[in-house]
Amino acid sequence: MTYCVGMLIEAGLVMMADTRTNAGVDNISTYRKLHIFDGGEDRFIAIATAGNLSVTQATLSKLEEGVTNAESGEVETLWTVPSLFRAVQLVGSILHDTREQVSHGLEAEGISFGATMLLGGRIGNESLKLYMVYDAGNAIQCHPDTPYLQIGEFKYGKPILDRALDFGTPLNEAVKIGLVSFDSTMRSNLAVGLPIDLVMLRSGAGQQPSYFRVERDDAYFAELSSCWGDKLREAQASIPRPPFVPNGQG
Repeated sequence: MTYCVGMLIEAGLVMMADTRTNAGVDNISTYRKLHIFDGGEDRFIAIATAGNLSVTQATLSKLEEGVTNAESGEVETLWTVPSLFRAVQLVGSILHDTREQVSHGLEAEGISFGATMLLGGRIGNESLKLYMVYDAGNAIQCHPDTPYLQIGEFKYGKPILDRALDFGTPLNEAVKIGLVSFDSTMRSNLAVGLPIDLVMLRSGAGQQPSYFRVERDDAYFAELSSCWGDKLREAQASIPRPPFVPNGQG
């Protein structure tokens, strides 16, 4: 399993993905699930993947090779599509076809073959956008009312995003909130783990992306995890005693 989150706020785009792949308690590996297509000022696309690893890797390989457009006859890749929405359509089409190609064999073996992707970025002069692409080929777009999208094992990290993140959150605070979301997820699910890959791109023309990997021995992440736990216990202790619990019973 995995956990990926994308946050699209007024200040910019943040995308994060863990790197753990779990095929059983004795078969845990590390694979990059955040993939970057950086074409300078003209083009930036980040894709985070969750689900069946063979399906997502095959989809990414086909995106690199390109697909012939039935109408124009030209080979399309993420380096040639004219808009981010067209990139979403291309990814959705390839993801759907890949899933269909492998589904029969994997289904017979009782192996899950579902996959989803987050796709964010910009092409040309368009504003930053963020989408979730399903393996049926369809997609949904992130909007300011709920400025984030998640895939994978997301339920443990969702509450902090719902409570703390809004469209006006500064970029540095969004990164902090995202890391707390990952810490909460890893506390409750061993199938999600460090390292965490992340990319940040501020809104506005001429901005360049920043990349970072949170390693297993990262001092800041350890401090964040410890501090978050301490603050939660302090907050819990400061809440008034439930009035329906009699005195002397704890």
